[in-house]
Amino acid sequence: MAFISIVSACLVLFSIGGAAAKVPAIIVFGDSSVDAGNNNQISTVLKSNFRPYGRDFFGGKPTGRFSNGRVPPDLISEAFGLRAFVPAYLDPAYKISDFAEGVCFASAGTGFDNATSNVLNVIPLWKEVEYYKEYQTKLKSYLGETKAKYVISEALYVISLGTNDFLENYYTLPNTRSQHTIDQFQDILLGLAEKFVKDIYGLGARKMSFTGLPPMGCLPLERTTNFMNGNGDGCMDNYNAVAMHFNGKLSGMVKKLNEEMPGLQVVFSNPYDVFMQIIQKPSSFGFEVASTACCATGMFEMGYMCDELNPFTCSDANKYVFWDSFHPTEKTSRIIVDYFMKHTLNQFL
Repeated sequence: MAFISIVSACLVLFSIGGAAAKVPAIIVFGDSSVDAGNNNQISTVLKSNFRPYGRDFFGGKPTGRFSNGRVPPDLISEAFGLRAFVPAYLDPAYKISDFAEGVCFASAGTGFDNATSNVLNVIPLWKEVEYYKEYQTKLKSYLGETKAKYVISEALYVISLGTNDFLENYYTLPNTRSQHTIDQFQDILLGLAEKFVKDIYGLGARKMSFTGLPPMGCLPLERTTNFMNGNGDGCMDNYNAVAMHFNGKLSGMVKKLNEEMPGLQVVFSNPYDVFMQIIQKPSSFGFEVASTACCATGMFEMGYMCDELNPFTCSDANKYVFWDSFHPTEKTSRIIVDYFMKHTLNQFL
């Protein structure tokens, strides 16, 4: 009887391994929407490695994720039968054996444009690629050339950035706006996005999920700005229009690259519509509050303004669409990831 149980257990493990083998690792590039804590290790004010951030993460631990709990790549990794979180590459608590089935190079505050990463002194996208090259060298040393190449080519690359290029760069820096119209700036970003895909493709990446922009005009911070400018407390429609327009261009880029580059499988995972549905009809998704965030007053705070001493932070983040004025709660991220798993990421299962 015990022998049969052992055999059964082995068969279950074998089937799980077989199912997960199609995507042996999750590799992450991007900004705070996917950063697992790389900013903890650099000199920037944009950090979240303190409570109440992470209070709903494993062990209630603040990791540097801009969330009350996990961020989308963690949930994607779990959905593919891998570990329930993707560790940050710069986190000294992890080593190459931990990174073999998932690694995050993302940095909160970064963008496609180097000028975006300069605003808050964070890791530019080109540097994320340099870390990825370094990772490949370590992976080959750890797994051997053949197995490492398999992981690199079969891994799912989750790419999520772009919002900061508009909100921290174009709409904040007069110099950027004086040099480019919004359409011109979008085309510049599109060129940088295409170059990035080609760069990591050249390094062996083949399966990618390119995440579009959310309805960035509905972030609590932008609603507060709208209100302060005397325009009511609704979403900033012009920002949302830009997000939709840029998503259309990204979708076209993804289609073009799939046709041009042999062996490339890149999907466009667009969060805009499902995110907007959550914001417009929060009760349909089990939320009570969509206009303000859980942390502090929920109107403008993020990072250090969202510390544990603030008396206004909500007690139950599951009632809120947003965790801080810029980032969704884990519950919102889970709804969006479930949507992606059904509509775009299912082709990698």
